[in-house]
Amino acid sequence: MPTTYINFHAPINGTTVQNLIAAMSHKMMNGTDDFYIMFSTPGGEVASGITLYNYLMALPVPVTMHNMGNVDSIGNSIFAAGQHRYCCQHSTFMFHGVGLVLNGNIEEKAAREVLNGILADQNRIGSILVSRTNVTADQAGEFFREARTIDSATALGLGIVSEVKDAVIPLNSDVLSLVLT
Repeated sequence: MPTTYINFHAPINGTTVQNLIAAMSHKMMNGTDDFYIMFSTPGGEVASGITLYNYLMALPVPVTMHNMGNVDSIGNSIFAAGQHRYCCQHSTFMFHGVGLVLNGNIEEKAAREVLNGILADQNRIGSILVSRTNVTADQAGEFFREARTIDSATALGLGIVSEVKDAVIPLNSDVLSLVLT
């Protein structure tokens, strides 16, 4: 079985990531030679996103990522795992700093731990962007501070994608649409 096309349009969390990993592992065990992931996400959990990035990087078969609409937040790190990366003309990529919802009071020690965790996550995400694209460390830092959304032409210029083009699924292809929340 040559290419498996996967439609992934979901938030990034433990459930969606584990379902995608399970589906891809099953397809690979059954002969898939490469994956073409049609990807769109509003982002989500950093830890789950880093897990999926590392899984995609570990695969022994090529992975193509195609931004079908919006790739936001931690989705940018996942997207960067593709050996081939494309986006549609009207696709966007949104970057922002890592956030955390806190309930109740927080003391100084806990506040430092939270801040250190946020900065560590931003450094991990930034280092992925710097290593897999033409985004510089300074640009990554600016994206986090400014909450920047970029269009397809800018993504091409920054090496986030190698080409702006519509996705095409050949007739009689193996297509997997995951319905995840």
